[in-house]
Amino acid sequence: MSIQYEEPALARNYGVVDSFPKDFGYGVEEPDIEEESTTSGDSKPRILLMGLRRSGKSSIQKVVFHKMSPNETLFLESTNKIYKDDISSSSFVNFQIWDFPGQVDFFDPTFDYEMIFRGTGALIFVIDAQDDYVEALGRLHLTVSRAYRVNPEINFEVFIHKVDGLSDDHKIETQRDVHQRANDDLADASLEKLHLSFYLTSIYDHSIFEAFSKVVQKLIPQLPTLENLVNIFISNSGIEKAFLFDVVSKIYIATDSSPVDMQSYELCCDMIDVVIDVSCIYGLREDGNGSAYDKESLAIIKLNNTTILYLKEVTKFLALVCILREESFEKKGLIDYNFHCFRKAIQEVFEVGSLTQRTGRLQPSSSNNSLSSVKIGVLNGSAV
Repeated sequence: MSIQYEEPALARNYGVVDSFPKDFGYGVEEPDIEEESTTSGDSKPRILLMGLRRSGKSSIQKVVFHKMSPNETLFLESTNKIYKDDISSSSFVNFQIWDFPGQVDFFDPTFDYEMIFRGTGALIFVIDAQDDYVEALGRLHLTVSRAYRVNPEINFEVFIHKVDGLSDDHKIETQRDVHQRANDDLADASLEKLHLSFYLTSIYDHSIFEAFSKVVQKLIPQLPTLENLVNIFISNSGIEKAFLFDVVSKIYIATDSSPVDMQSYELCCDMIDVVIDVSCIYGLREDGNGSAYDKESLAIIKLNNTTILYLKEVTKFLALVCILREESFEKKGLIDYNFHCFRKAIQEVFEVGSLTQRTGRLQPSSSNNSLSSVKIGVLNGSAV
């Protein structure tokens, strides 16, 4: 479905995290991982959500991957089991999220923590910034130090959460304090090589999507190739900024090398919401069949400051959202041709990745380098 949409200022909030219909292909939540630890799905990379009770772990998962409204999370019951959520069934991102209840002692001798940490790609520890976080810092140190000894390759991420209720100065002070204390504890334990990444997050704005984007990007082996392709596409098309989005979660899996401006990212997220909302209303057939997002999905939004937002479908899960000026959009034919080359390159990147997973004969680094060099030449040639 093609959408041409003009809005003078795009000042309204288009339901940033609650625009997808409830049945828009979400992952299936399974109540107990211990019963299914031998399934083939357990071979997928894992992201562990850990933290003390009421820190906001389940709310983060529901808002980012299940499109729950932030206000609805106030009625979530406290997690009392370990939940596994397979994201890959409805999204580009190919991993599972394991949500751990805060009150469970997963270092109990009867608990197989080595099996859990050994297959983990990222460990997210959530700290409630509005609470006394001394106990949380103690649990953080215990968790990451134990996990690091089992699997040094884990990416350790700290979400300083619920910062929406803090002033800007208080946010900075809290982040500095948490950063200092956590790293001092690691230094005292001679774990200086263990690196922690810190993010200020809230489910009431786009900061949680931005933080999860950074986490997920570290788990994508094709990331350097994707970023290189985006860079070449925008430089040859007169585009100022571009994001490669996972449409369902609004996580961006790649962007160009220019710094990410939060306002630009929010505009692009809002555009995805607009496209899906309008498509759900007008794009489906009378019998309800069809898809709100398919290979015909295209949208152009013109703002009143000569800026244009341009969205095009890349795959059934991915969309490229671009920000450019009106004068650059006059060369729409060039942009469309370059996009055609870009989309073909993206598809080949993931075909190589799929072949690697099935055969185990190709290494992602070597395949990405060779494919990148081929497609760079195509895109450069298209701009002549």
